[in-house]
Amino acid sequence: MDVWSGLAFGFGNALTLTNLGWALLGCFLGTAIGVLPGIGPALTIALLLPITFQVSATGAFILFCGVFYGAMYGGSTTSILLNTPGESGSIITALEGAKMARNGRAGPALVTAAIGSFVAGTIGTLGISFLGPIVVELALQLGPAEYFALMILCFVTVSAVLGGSALRGLASLGLGLTIGLIGIDLQTGQPRLTFGIPELLDGVDVVLVAVALFAVGETLYLAWRHVEGRQEVREVGRLMMSKEDWKRSIGPWLRGAGLGFPFGVMPTGGSEMPTMLSYYAERKLVKPEHRHEFGTTGAIEGVAGPEAANNAAAAGILVPMLTLGLPTSATAAIMLSAFQSYGIQPGPMLFTTQGELVWTLIASLYIANIMLVVLNLPLVGLWARILKIPTPQLYAGILVFATIGTYGISNSVVDLMLLYGIGIIAMFMRRFDFPTAPVVIGMILGPMAEQAMRQALTISQGDWTTFLTRPVSLCILILALIGLVGPKLWALAARRRAA
Repeated sequence: MDVWSGLAFGFGNALTLTNLGWALLGCFLGTAIGVLPGIGPALTIALLLPITFQVSATGAFILFCGVFYGAMYGGSTTSILLNTPGESGSIITALEGAKMARNGRAGPALVTAAIGSFVAGTIGTLGISFLGPIVVELALQLGPAEYFALMILCFVTVSAVLGGSALRGLASLGLGLTIGLIGIDLQTGQPRLTFGIPELLDGVDVVLVAVALFAVGETLYLAWRHVEGRQEVREVGRLMMSKEDWKRSIGPWLRGAGLGFPFGVMPTGGSEMPTMLSYYAERKLVKPEHRHEFGTTGAIEGVAGPEAANNAAAAGILVPMLTLGLPTSATAAIMLSAFQSYGIQPGPMLFTTQGELVWTLIASLYIANIMLVVLNLPLVGLWARILKIPTPQLYAGILVFATIGTYGISNSVVDLMLLYGIGIIAMFMRRFDFPTAPVVIGMILGPMAEQAMRQALTISQGDWTTFLTRPVSLCILILALIGLVGPKLWALAARRRAA
């Protein structure tokens, strides 16, 4: 079906009472999670993954996407009122938002962040609607060699480019690939890395690993590093934007959305870079009479632009996940594992085989954007009070939910041992700055990359040069090589110029 038919069909399903309920629940949970520092959408969706055994696929993914969008909205509240970003994408928002709050303008800062999120989220969702089918058409032209090359590019960009250290990122990826190999090899029927434990013959459940990394590991780390004491939550004040504030915000909203969405779609993904670029663009483009507000009293452009870029990038992340089956963030990787729990494989055929699910999901994103504006502005006082929940009780509750959810999946003590074993590893990974996202991405994409590689070699009768003789595959592998060695060469050249 074409885009307009798909959207009409999707809205018909999304506007049912049940699906509206899932969207509202997801938006509410996501906003609450975004407000709480240190607890992000990846952790929340990981905790909610066990519901995939009880809830329909459509309801579950509407809930997960509501959580994802809601967390992007909620992160700005913490950044502005507490000067503590709840999400990495809200770090830049804190630069000007916290200064506006300190000078009694928390209300306008929260309003411009919420409306900017709505504008960018809507533009991003339009991008998913119209760009998704185009990407599908292109992806249908790719063979196993090109898919293998795409996955290599995804491994490199997520592990080597986005982390603080390429070596740490690749080490995390190696751990994920190793976990993905556990179980019976589908080609030969031989057990791999099972150590004689029957429970491992089916492999390690992705849900278990996601919960261990993002719930148990993060919680243990936060509890370990917790220092008792309360931070001051600034007063919200009057939720009104003046005519001047509106005039100064419209341009940054549109520019931020235009910057954020392409970054979300690209394999490098992430919201940190577009929010930073948006912030520096607004500093350059601001009128001279308002330039002094940056870094002093707080400029509203420095909140509007980065928040729009953050939400547009979040929407863009869903494009490669739905159309190519490539997750470019930890949250997308966990959502991909949820698709696999239902026996659904995201990729070019998803729009054909699961058209009802995809278009209902896209339609629900438009609805979620409207719900989030309604939830964020009138209830901002409630979100501010959530910040006063004692953190020890919060950590304890997360651990209880993680344990009950994991045991409920298989009723296996081995799974609980794996949950806390991987959770302790994740705690030390966080302590020594090893990124956790490559572990999940390696675990999910590793077996898929192996399958694509074997298919390509079977078609070429064992000729390894097939990955280099096919033009598209060769170009993608060259991009991966540039992503791996480019930053090092750039840093070396910069040091030589400085010397």
